Amino acid sequence: MRAPVRSPPGPGAGGHHQVLFTLAECVPFVIALLVLLVELTPAHVLYTGPLLVATPALAALTMGPRGTLAAAGVAVAVNVTTASVNDAWGGQQVYTNFLALFLVSVASFMTSRAARTRQASELDQVRRIATAAQDVLLRPVPARLGPVRAASMYLAAEEGARIGGDLYDVVQTRYGVRMIVGDVRGKGLPAVRAAAVVLGAFREAVHYEDELMEVVNHCGAALRRDAVVGGTLLAGGEDMLLEGFVTALVAQVPDSPHVEVVNRGHPPPLLLRGGAIRSLTPATPLPPLGLEEFIDGPPGRPDSYSYVPGDRLLLHTDGVIEARDGDNAFFDLPGAMTALGGHTRQAFLEGLHQALLRHTRGRLEDDVAVVLLDRIRDEAYGPGGGPAPGGVPHRG
Repeated sequence: MRAPVRSPPGPGAGGHHQVLFTLAECVPFVIALLVLLVELTPAHVLYTGPLLVATPALAALTMGPRGTLAAAGVAVAVNVTTASVNDAWGGQQVYTNFLALFLVSVASFMTSRAARTRQASELDQVRRIATAAQDVLLRPVPARLGPVRAASMYLAAEEGARIGGDLYDVVQTRYGVRMIVGDVRGKGLPAVRAAAVVLGAFREAVHYEDELMEVVNHCGAALRRDAVVGGTLLAGGEDMLLEGFVTALVAQVPDSPHVEVVNRGHPPPLLLRGGAIRSLTPATPLPPLGLEEFIDGPPGRPDSYSYVPGDRLLLHTDGVIEARDGDNAFFDLPGAMTALGGHTRQAFLEGLHQALLRHTRGRLEDDVAVVLLDRIRDEAYGPGGGPAPGGVPHRG
């Protein structure tokens, strides 16, 4: 199952744009201040009414209804102050300014509120579409698959996003439980597309490819095939292959007490056994999917590791281990896994989520995908994790 946890919005990559937007929000108040300074000096003979009337309209462009009302209030205060200081009450110009300011403020407020309502409606629609896309692309992991119990967690770093470039899936097949965790190097819709291509290829190949290595090769071929049409590289295709490659880890848990792993440039999984953490580092490093030209010689065989009942296996993306705190220190995933080792799967994921938020102060810089697998033993399995004599492994 997928843990119902989400990352709070963090700062986007466009910090420069955010600064410009903040400066734009200050413009109406700066204009009001300049008008006040002019009116309190001998230069008050200049007619500044149109400048002051424009402040609510400018605020409506960037600050929403509340900001528009605030700018209108400041403009009224400046009007009252300058009329009193310059003893201008009773003049037609003062009341004309107040009438114009009232009309512009009402129009700006109504316009800003209508724009905010429309924006909220559009954002809600986008979120519904994103939720539907997530349910298709990142399906909930079943709680029980053969000899393992599973749970997953996905956190999108991008503000307002529910899905990004990380991917995962766990599938029960006739060969055992097969799973994938991957990370597309890239952002936005191209990353989502690459993730969809890899997941689609994985979900197809796991059911008919005998060898785990062939499943991985199928994913790599699909990624390259998606970038090529009729032998001609699509626009952006080369960029996707060279810069938007996909790191992936494909694993298989058969009935026997071990796990097979093919690692294509991905962070190695962690195995918790009896309070001790082991990193399942590949014997022969391989490049990510999409960079098969850098593989020398024929493909090897999957790495095999002991995985017995009571063990806990954690597959993750680099968004976890590369999360940094204020001192630029990386997140200690092995330490967190040890501390949370006695928790249930859902409690483990919730604890890991909270630990990540504390470490990064609520500001995840990269997407996070985690798959947690507990090897179990029941009446259908013998002491070594394989089928007991006369027992039929549970496939639910």
